[in-house]
Parts: sequence; structure tokens; C-alpha cells
Amino acid sequence: MTKAKVLVAMSGGVDSSVAAYLLTRDGYDCIGCTMKLCPDDVAHEGGCCTADDAADARSVARRVGIPFHVFNMTDDFRREVIDRFVSRYLTGRTPNPCVDCNRTMKFALLRRRGEELGYDCLATGHYARIEYRDGRWTLRKARDPSKDQSYVLYHLTQAELAKTLFPLGDLTKSEARALAAENGFLNAAKPDSQDICFVPDGDYAAVIARYTGKTEPEGDFVLPDGSVIGRHKGISRYTVGQRRGLGVAYSEPLYVKRILVAENKVLLGRDEPSGGDIGRLHG
Repeated sequence: MTKAKVLVAMSGGVDSSVAAYLLTRDGYDCIGCTMKLCPDDVAHEGGCCTADDAADARSVARRVGIPFHVFNMTDDFRREVIDRFVSRYLTGRTPNPCVDCNRTMKFALLRRRGEELGYDCLATGHYARIEYRDGRWTLRKARDPSKDQSYVLYHLTQAELAKTLFPLGDLTKSEARALAAENGFLNAAKPDSQDICFVPDGDYAAVIARYTGKTEPEGDFVLPDGSVIGRHKGISRYTVGQRRGLGVAYSEPLYVKRILVAENKVLLGRDEPSGGDIGRLHG
């Protein structure tokens, strides 16, 4: 029986490389691809989607004997991820750009590209599992709880789960690295990317200023009784629950309790933040 044709999203890291290897070994008709997402002027070491990452992915694809392509999707990425990131911070929310990238880029636009090329399924290097039970597809945690990534894949629909493969779901990270080393992959010991690809050094405010062309105004730090105890440097620099880096001196430990966007104020609290007291929505 002929197995499905699979488009393998290859980031250049060890996980997606091993995913491509496992699928090819098991007889799937695969093609590897890397999405060029991050604009060249903000791509940085420690992020993902760099030219070096694409070169690493190409090297692995060549080694496992599958075709490889780079898809330039920077305009889509700017519209779907960066613009969303900026606009949400400026309206008092805390976005998760990696979840947005998964949802809009990898599992939507890239999947569509694969279908246009005649490929049935999309495969990634996520640590998660997909099972079919009682007439429904279910997303399940990976066998390795320390690497489980099912929580960032909550958005997958039944139709998407039916055409998605997660070859690493039953592996641990150490097993994946061992397979990469056994097969001579040059990225077998490559560290995982840690930073958001378009946010060098974790400086969100600098990214927002760069993309808006504006510097955020300073405003007041206030306590629940309305008293002003300091000045903040722009609301995008703060998120609910934050304790460090506030830059305000006080006799007690404080945390960000609420972002008051319309008033350009940051409300600080003295008590432990509770699950029911959320002033900046995530999304």
C-alpha cells in the first residue's frame, strides 16, 4: 500500500530533522521545506528561521534523500504574526507570537502550499501525539512530559489533525538527538532556539517602536488607592503578574495587577496575583 505524500516542515533544528528521517525511513513520500519568515533586518542568533537554519535543513534533507525547498513567506509573517504582536501589546494584551505562527503560518499557509503541490499531510517536529478514537481525532501529550508541546497546538481542528503527523510523539529528546547523531546530521547537538525570531535580546518595546515608528509615552505607576508611586516607560514593557524590571522602589514587593490602556497607567498590587485578577488579556 502506498503511503501518504508528506510535506515536512524543517526548521533546521534537530527535532524536525529527525521527523524527516523517521518518515522517510518508514516509506513516506516526503519533501522537506523551510519557511523564510523573519525579515533579514531583525533575524538574529538565538532565534529561528535564519539563513544558517535553512542551510542545516537542506543538509539533512540531502542526507535522507528528499527534495528540499525554501518558501519565502516574510510578507505573510509580517501581516499574520508581527503586526498582530505589535497591535496587541499596544492595546494592553500579551500575545504569544509562536502560537500565532503555528496557527496562521505552519498549519494554515504552509499546509495550503503543500496541498497545492499535491501533498496529503503536513509533518512537524513537535513533541505531541495524534490518535483516532471513538470516531474523532484527539491531540495527546508526548511520551516525554519534559518536552510535550501539545499545549501550543490546541487550535488544530479535526480536519487538520486528520492530515498532520508528529513523528516525535513517542520519543524523548535524548532519543531524537541519538538518532540524529547516528545518521550523521550536522545539527545533532544544535541547541534549541530560545528567543522570538523577530525580537532580538527580548526587547519587545524596541520592536514595537521599530514597526510603528513611534516612541511610547511614559505614564504613571499607580496603586489601587490611586496614589502615584513612579513612572513607567511605556505600557508595552509590562505584563500582568510581572515582578521584575519594574523600575520602581517601594517598601513592599509589587507586581503588575492591571494595564490601564486608556489612561496610560500601570496598576501595581501588593498581594500575590490570583487567577481571577487578570487585567491584560492573553491572545
